[in-house]
Formats: sequence, C-alpha cells, structure tokens
Amino acid sequence: MTYCVGMLLQAGLVMLADSRTNAGVDHINTFRKLRVYERPGERCLVLMSAGNLAITQSLASTLDEVLRFDGESPGLLEVPTMFEAARHIGDVLRAVHRRDAESLAAFGIDFNASLILGGQIAGEPPRLFSIYAAGNFIEATRETPYFQIGESKYGKPILDRVLRWDTPLDEAVKCALISMDSTIRSNLSVGLPLDLAIIERDGLSLASHHLIDAENAYFAMVRARWGDALREAFDAIPNPDGAFD
Repeated sequence: MTYCVGMLLQAGLVMLADSRTNAGVDHINTFRKLRVYERPGERCLVLMSAGNLAITQSLASTLDEVLRFDGESPGLLEVPTMFEAARHIGDVLRAVHRRDAESLAAFGIDFNASLILGGQIAGEPPRLFSIYAAGNFIEATRETPYFQIGESKYGKPILDRVLRWDTPLDEAVKCALISMDSTIRSNLSVGLPLDLAIIERDGLSLASHHLIDAENAYFAMVRARWGDALREAFDAIPNPDGAFD
C-alpha cells in the first residue's frame, strides 16, 4: 500500500508521497512513486501513483516511451493543457488495462491503480487531478483543494481541519507532513523515505524537491511536536465526570 496527497492552493501545489510497497510483512521494499515531467519555463507536471506496482510501473514506462519514440501522439511534454495531460494518462492506463487486466484476473489479481496529477502549463493556472483505474478523472477546486490516494483515512482529519485554498505553501507542507505522519503511525504499509515536490504558481518549474528520510531533522521535529501537542490537547479536555448520568 502507499499514501500520497496532492494539494491545490492559491500559491501553487504541494505533492507528497511515501515510498513503501509490501506483499506481506516479510516482503517490504522501497520504490519511488512520484515522477516529474518538466520543461522549465514552459511546464512542470508531477505524477504520483498508488496500487499494484507492476501496473503503475508499466504506466510510467509507457508514458516515457511515448516521450522518446512516439512521433504520432503528444506526450506529457507536448500536450497543450493539464486537462489533456490527464486525458493522455487515462488513455495510457486504459491501454495497460487492455493488455494486462485479463491475465491478472486469471490469477485472481484486480487491476488496481490510482494516480494524482498536479502541475502547471504556461497559459493556464495550476491544476490538480485524481485519475482512477478506469482512466477517468476528476479535478480539484477551491472548495475541494486536495486529493489523496492509497491509505488515505488516517491522514484525512488534519487536511479537513486545516487546509484551505489560501493556505500558504509552507503551512501546506507542514500539514502534508503531519497527515503523512498520522498515516505512518497507524499503518505499517506506509513508510519512509518520502518524496516532497513543491510547485509555485507561475514558476513553471519545481520550486523544490526533497527526499525525506528518517534522518531529516525537520520531519523528526514535526512528528515529536505534533504527538506532544495532541497529548496536551487531550489532557486539557475535562473528563466526563458524570456528564452522562
């Protein structure tokens, strides 16, 4: 399993993914699930994936092959809009399904893949999409400024309470890391290192891209202080003391 969160904000985009995959407690590996497609000054796209690793790696390889070898259809570095980028990824995902789904089903394996695409292409604002296994997708709005894929339930409460369209990027990064920490603490299938990508509005390139491991001092501080703050808040709430009598 995995956990990825993408945030669409007035100031830009924040994209965060873990890198743990597992096939049972005895078979845990690390694979990066965040990929960048960038032409600085013209476009910057970030794609995050969750689900069956063989399917998502096949998707990524096919997207790369289109960029390298396919002179007939535009790839992610040529499509004119983010909508067309999402549609292109959906088309490639459907092609992978046509090729592999029947064989997977014969072995009792579901075709399981979900994606978050975020970025900006010159001439339009930053945009964020959630792409499903069927290749269809939805787009984030000011009222719904984030998407999650993978093991999403543990990290959702902090997003709902804190994140807004006008949240500054640095606060959004802090919120994303707390959301990830909540998930890591509650689910063994999500773990370090983390991939963090930040795209500033109209920057048309990555503002920053960090691989966060267990030695990262800021993430360690966030984990410790968030845990302490939760315990302090819990202790500050009075006990029921007959409130339900």
